[in-house]
Amino acid sequence: MIKDNIYKESVELLRSMIAIPSFSRSEDGTADLLGSYLADHGIDYRRYGNNIVAFSRDFDPSRKSVLLNSHHDTVKPNTGYTRDPFEPAIENGRLYGLGSNDAGASVVSLAAAFRMLNEGAGHRLNLILALTAEEEVSGKNGIESVLPHLGEIDLAIVGEPTGMNPAIAERGLMVVDCVSHGRGGHAARGEGDNAIYHAIEAIERIRTHRFDRISPYLGETKMSVTVIEGGTQHNVIPATCKYVVDVRMSECYTHQELLETIRELCGGDAEARSMRLRPSHISPSHPFIRLAVERCLECFGSPTISDQALISAPSVKIGPGDSARSHSADEYVTLESIEQAIDIYTDLIDNYIKE
Repeated sequence: MIKDNIYKESVELLRSMIAIPSFSRSEDGTADLLGSYLADHGIDYRRYGNNIVAFSRDFDPSRKSVLLNSHHDTVKPNTGYTRDPFEPAIENGRLYGLGSNDAGASVVSLAAAFRMLNEGAGHRLNLILALTAEEEVSGKNGIESVLPHLGEIDLAIVGEPTGMNPAIAERGLMVVDCVSHGRGGHAARGEGDNAIYHAIEAIERIRTHRFDRISPYLGETKMSVTVIEGGTQHNVIPATCKYVVDVRMSECYTHQELLETIRELCGGDAEARSMRLRPSHISPSHPFIRLAVERCLECFGSPTISDQALISAPSVKIGPGDSARSHSADEYVTLESIEQAIDIYTDLIDNYIKE
């Protein structure tokens, strides 16, 4: 009966979340809601900006901790919606609404697991629940701002739609601004040295480059030129041409290694905008992953970026829903998947922390 009540309360919590717009950097409404939800169930919490954090009742700073993290911010609804994105309608076992799948279902399922496990005793590890903001924009006022308040983390469980299969590797991201240089001149007289031509040569080297180290779960590190800008008017040979390289990396390379490779390939200036979004990887032999495999869950590598990229502790991405439905029109999550997620989270975490 207790489990049934928590499941029903979790669905109603998610419906309430959907009804409150919570675009990245404007999540105060859902932060208020989540804080009230925890307080109503006797759980003390701390609020850092729009991030809600709760510690298990028997928390002991001398012990290591398991972090349960998911995000309550959303992207803006795309133009393909045929439904009101803020109307939490239930039809044929599906709960519709913006953020239902990404990642509201993970938020309420992790909160439910925390509630159930918080009543237990005798665990050798602490539990920390962090329901955070700004994930969709990798903002500095999300999980990154909260981590210094949490102490040592033994394992982070990051709730994102994976069909409750554990993503044990996740790509990192680096965006690189490149500039090819030439010399300006008059097009009619054939003067100058066209920077666009230098950029074309560099872009072709980038396009055809293959990295040697191959991740067993993520495959090759990939890079794509996604933006180019050169020239000011038709009769002037451009002295510079700018372009942007989008790099999706595996755990096999560091940001610095990849940046040096791009510098060699472009033959000009190349600067990374940021090196914050690191690739993630956890060993298949990690006790939590072994438990998941024993329960017939399938490990995989995820091409999408989450708050894992900002967490330095060992981490696994696992949650209810389907990644393909994230950011899609008429987003939904099945009610069955929420109930299953609560069961799976509770089982895996409880058995892991009792080892």
